[in-house]
Amino acid sequence: MIGGDHPCFIIAEIGQNHQGDIEIAKKMIRMAKECGADCAKLQKSELECRFNKQALERPYNSEHSWGATYGDHKRHLEFSHEQYRELQKYAQEIGIFFTASGMDEMAVEFLHKLNVPFFKVASADSNNLPYLEKTAKNGRPMVISSGMQSMETMRRVYKTVKAHNSKFCFLQCTSCYPLKPEEVNLSVILEFQKEFPDIPIGYSGHETGIPITVAAVAMGAKVVERHVTLDKSWKGSDHKASLEPKELAELVQAIRTVEKAMGSPVKNMLPCEMSCYSKLGKFVVAKVAIPKGTTITLDMLTVKVAEPKGIPPEEIYSLVGKKTAWGICVAGMPGSWKDREGTNTSPGTREGNRPGSQVGHTFGPGKLHLVGAHSHHQGLPRRSQSHGRQHFRHNRECC
Repeated sequence: MIGGDHPCFIIAEIGQNHQGDIEIAKKMIRMAKECGADCAKLQKSELECRFNKQALERPYNSEHSWGATYGDHKRHLEFSHEQYRELQKYAQEIGIFFTASGMDEMAVEFLHKLNVPFFKVASADSNNLPYLEKTAKNGRPMVISSGMQSMETMRRVYKTVKAHNSKFCFLQCTSCYPLKPEEVNLSVILEFQKEFPDIPIGYSGHETGIPITVAAVAMGAKVVERHVTLDKSWKGSDHKASLEPKELAELVQAIRTVEKAMGSPVKNMLPCEMSCYSKLGKFVVAKVAIPKGTTITLDMLTVKVAEPKGIPPEEIYSLVGKKTAWGICVAGMPGSWKDREGTNTSPGTREGNRPGSQVGHTFGPGKLHLVGAHSHHQGLPRRSQSHGRQHFRHNRECC
């Protein structure tokens, strides 16, 4: 499942980094599985459908070439239908999804017959509306990259696909290999989320390293795709922008860690914070001696780490304007209502304590009763704090 509360779907894009060797392709599929990716993906072309004659016959003089012409080069890297079936069976045996980008309409038809779990639409076809329409009509989920396209084009793509298939997602992508950080434009993920709120949004990266892809997940990417290789030094233009096994494993682990860290949008004190709260939490205390019957003002109060624990600082303004039912001593030491001579004083006789001979005192339940400045029956509202905070319920009548 892709989107919603499901974990980010991680695609290991083998592409044609298998060097045209089916055994290397199998090793890469297994590597993707062992590193924790959800899907291993290749690229499938029917060359005569994808390229015209002149494109296939042009000379291809490159350090990455596998043949004298571009057609020879591509034929070396292309697996047959039977080899694809073999690779699909292998992926099923080890327990990883297997699919491919259909680089032309005939390739899409083959992949449909192969019963792949979803179609991947490469950036080069993301503005190919007839291709998109035919692919969408097959009814399989579609993952559509957006490299080389504008937002206006992606709106047209959305309408074209949506008319025939509701199961698709867009990936922010920049078609440059390797990709510089300033060319990534992760902010497009947020714009896609606003523009197309009913579909998952993801990221297809061609940068080096893993931090940018991890950031994409933190921004809400529900699918990520990264090129993978067994060795970046191999011949082929994609290898340098690909992740080796160690990097892919680190990426998967980092993504899963970030997903855990995203947590809940509900802000509350957590159980793991209780020890810190117990040690360092601050509470309202008296800054000066406050005689019985005094209307409390803000300059009489301060906030300190105190024992016993009482009213939290965010409630300090609710004390202002209330009258004290008995005298309150100066803050500074943990409040026990014990005078300097060691005499314990019960709450019922607190109003008799002498300022200057008393130790500090916190405001808290059972320690302070207040009456309103204008109404004898006005008291503090009932307030409950979860996760171990005190529960405050001040009597509506003065004690």
